[in-house]
Amino acid sequence: MKKLDKLILRAFAGPFLLTFAVVQFILLMVTLLKYMDDLIGKDLGWQVITKLILMFSVITIPTALPLAVLLSSLMTYGNLGEHHELTAIKSSGISLLRILRPVMILSVVLAGLAFWFNNRIVPSANLETFSLLWDVRQQKLALDIKEGVFYNGLPGYTIKVNKKEGENGDRLKGVMIYDHTNGRGNSTVILADSGRMFTRFGGGYLSLELFHGRTYVEQPDSRDRAGASFIRQGFDRNLITFSLSSFNLNLTDKKLFSENKMMKNIPQLQHFTDSLHNKLVVERKMFPRQLNPYYVYVRLDTTGQTLRQRVQHWQVPTTKLPVVNANLLDQAENRVRNLRTYVGSTSEHMSNLAKEAGNFRIEIYKKYTQSVAVLLMFLIGAPLGAIIKKGGLGVPVLISIVFFIVYYVLSIIGEKYAREGVMPVASGVWMATVLLLPVGLFFLNQARRDSGLLETDIVGRLFRKMKLRFRGYKKAV
Repeated sequence: MKKLDKLILRAFAGPFLLTFAVVQFILLMVTLLKYMDDLIGKDLGWQVITKLILMFSVITIPTALPLAVLLSSLMTYGNLGEHHELTAIKSSGISLLRILRPVMILSVVLAGLAFWFNNRIVPSANLETFSLLWDVRQQKLALDIKEGVFYNGLPGYTIKVNKKEGENGDRLKGVMIYDHTNGRGNSTVILADSGRMFTRFGGGYLSLELFHGRTYVEQPDSRDRAGASFIRQGFDRNLITFSLSSFNLNLTDKKLFSENKMMKNIPQLQHFTDSLHNKLVVERKMFPRQLNPYYVYVRLDTTGQTLRQRVQHWQVPTTKLPVVNANLLDQAENRVRNLRTYVGSTSEHMSNLAKEAGNFRIEIYKKYTQSVAVLLMFLIGAPLGAIIKKGGLGVPVLISIVFFIVYYVLSIIGEKYAREGVMPVASGVWMATVLLLPVGLFFLNQARRDSGLLETDIVGRLFRKMKLRFRGYKKAV
């Protein structure tokens, strides 16, 4: 490796690691904020939170890598241009393409690693993350009894506390407990002047020790509701224990989530897509045959005239037709309605099958486009940095955000059009790459010619080239 390559790679390594860490952190925070409502107040423990953070970090890597390459390429070649190192290298007879080559090779390697990572690691991370997130969403909020509010978190009980005291809020004043475990509504009520709250058996149970209270139990009369009686029992101390098993995190079998397209690699996605396509082909072939039972052919006389032909010929009102013929018309109308309903439902089913197959194909193409995006961002960032000749985190950050937002918006639009069938799946998914590739080639051409960002004379150059070729052709003649 030549000294020039080492110089450029060292200049690229620092900004790349820094920008990748910053971008990864920002994307991770955005993802956590998206699911914050599902995580807060459930006492999940540091193990679950740490696992979710690690898994979300893995999932966001394919999105963070292209933006990091774009920003670091801009910073690297912008710094070289700002400190006149790029000019010195060019003055020694080295072309811009040769200067871009080390980072370009590294970008190709990063694109390959991104494809492998997106195809092998991300599906497993998605399975771990979203299966755990499903379990977290199903878990109830942690025990949080507030003052003056009825709490229904404990199965079979409703608790109200007028006031909580003590350093940990475990001293209670004015306790009211409704017991619904017998299935008869609020037939059992417990009132206490004070009490204390604590956990037992390793936090698996909650105990309420109540003082100076009364228990009211309604004894219904099966013959007369109005004749129901109450049993009142006073106590100086009463200990009630509640199971907290409903607050535990129950893990669901991950196989139940494995059929989602986000949990599959390319061979699995391709196999599923082929299965859906073959099923769609078979149903389309069987569709004409399934329509035959809806058609009935009837001859009403020896001449072969149908009832409708006879009615039109004689212009006989249908109200004057024989009862048998009127019944035939009713049967025909019913068959037409049934046929229309069947055709509509079958068409909708086939359309859903085609959309589902398209969604799996979109997921396959996305694994390629997210890898190619690394090369595309380098093609935009490196020449643009050589043109603007500005390093640091000011102008490069602004330009990078603009181009990445444009790429992201175009990707979303193309993917949406592909899902809705507005355009072919491949065209929709690759639309952002195809539209931004000419922009990168334009920047590269401008950087090679040492032109400004918008300084171009394409029409003039084409006219001069055509003029020279015409003169050469005229001399040859």
